Amino acid sequence: MPRPRVPLLDRPRIRAAALAAVDRDGLAGLSMRRLAADLGVQAPSLYSHYRTKDDLLQDVAEDVMAAVDTSGFAEDWVTGLRGWARSYRAALAAHPNLVPVLAAGPARRPTALLHADAVHGGLVGAGWPPRHATMIGASTKYLVLGAAMSSFSRGFEDDVQVYVDRYPHLGQAHRLREHADEIDADSFELAVDAFIAGLTALHARVARAAP
Repeated sequence: MPRPRVPLLDRPRIRAAALAAVDRDGLAGLSMRRLAADLGVQAPSLYSHYRTKDDLLQDVAEDVMAAVDTSGFAEDWVTGLRGWARSYRAALAAHPNLVPVLAAGPARRPTALLHADAVHGGLVGAGWPPRHATMIGASTKYLVLGAAMSSFSRGFEDDVQVYVDRYPHLGQAHRLREHADEIDADSFELAVDAFIAGLTALHARVARAAP
């Protein structure tokens, strides 16, 4: 009886399996030996494609960042910033266990650097001084990372007895977990709206003519 055909081992397949493993077990649970077992091969087979686990994780991060959208900066800086923030949060929220890798910065990852270039170029092109453009990029990253790494609403217990009597202003806190996705999403939108409103006022004061 012929042996079942094993799919060809290539870099995209390795990355997909690695991301699935990180989603399932976290970064600490990923090892080249375990990944090889998931793929039905021996660990040395992986090293012919990726020299180290960190090299592999950098490429996995590239795949995740490919879902981030910075095309809106071609329209105007507000559209660009809002679209970037939303898609950035969605990409990270889909793979929260990978956030520490992504949070470390673009390093030499081409896709991440292309996004950074589009953001900075879009802001400077809209009249933001380069220093402000840099700080806006950093501030947006801080906002997105905080939203992607944890849920405010799921941090509360769903037992009303935890809050009754002792915490009079938290009388409805036990309902937060039930509506966590809605509240967290709306809270992020509120933060982005407020952030952009403040930046719009600042832009009127510091903007300069685009070169």
